[in-house]
This record gives sequence, C-alpha cells and structure tokens, in this order.
Amino acid sequence: MPRYKEDPPAVRVYTVCDESRYLIVRNVPALGCGDDLLKLFANYGDVEECKPMDAEDCEQFTDVYWIKFRLISNARFAKRKLDEFVFLGNHLLVSYAPQFESLDDTKDKLEGRRKEIFARLNSQRSKGHPVHRVLSSNEAPSLPASSHHIPNQINNRLRMLGMQGSGLTVIMLE
Repeated sequence: MPRYKEDPPAVRVYTVCDESRYLIVRNVPALGCGDDLLKLFANYGDVEECKPMDAEDCEQFTDVYWIKFRLISNARFAKRKLDEFVFLGNHLLVSYAPQFESLDDTKDKLEGRRKEIFARLNSQRSKGHPVHRVLSSNEAPSLPASSHHIPNQINNRLRMLGMQGSGLTVIMLE
C-alpha cells in the first residue's frame, strides 16, 4: 500500500497472546468452495476443522470461514503466506482468532513459546554467542538514591557476580 512521505510505515505487532491456531478467513467467494479453501490451507499444516461461519457479517457474495490448525506454528505460517492471497479472484483476509481458545489451548501456546525461546537460547550458547540474562529482583544490585554512585556500584556488583567484560547484557528489575 503506498504511503505519503510524512506518514510512518504501518506495522502490526503480534504478541504470543494474539497469535492462535484458530484463524478467521474473510472475503472467501460465496461459490461453495470450502473444500478448495481447506486444500489451500492444508498445504501449510494439519487442519483439524474448516467450517463456514454463517453468523458472521460479511460483504455480499463472500463468506467467512473458521479454520483450526493442529499446531500454532502451522497457523502462523499459513497466515503469513495466505493473508492478501488471491483465491478465486478475491484477496483473502486472514486473521488470528484467539477468542476461540480454551484455557488448555492458551496454556499449551504459552508453554510452547517458552520452549521455543529456551531452544533458541541454548542454540546461541552452543554457538558461543553471548546470551542475555534477566536478573530477578533479589539478584539485581541495590542502588543508592544518589545517582553519582550508580556506575561504580554496578561495576562492583558485576565484578562480584563475575560478569563484567563477559559480553553479557544485564537487565535489572525492581
């Protein structure tokens, strides 16, 4: 989409909670093409369910479909590839539908993300890259109220923890 020079670029950020293995697909031509849509999305992973959403408002001559993937990673990939994809002459509008998740779905999603992050951290460690570590409040150095002592106290505390000069980024939480 073209933009004016003074307008900032449009960016949509998704958090873990926004993503879902459930997708809503809008602007599907109302030609009874649900099987073709299922085949298209099945190219990106195992689809557990694909059904039209009759109660959903949509443009004339279009349908809205609800798709449930087995894995969230497959839903992410399908959304990235098929949003704005031309399907039978219409641009599909694909969005996440976390409102359909059960409590177990949300728990599994968050646990899966945690495992992905730990796997990335472990692969960085094995390659010799510095790994960022977040200090909890009881590990973080206590800082005095006067700001001129802060750099020296942080350096002293890092020296005590053996982290100074290690390439490790320390984030302190209060």
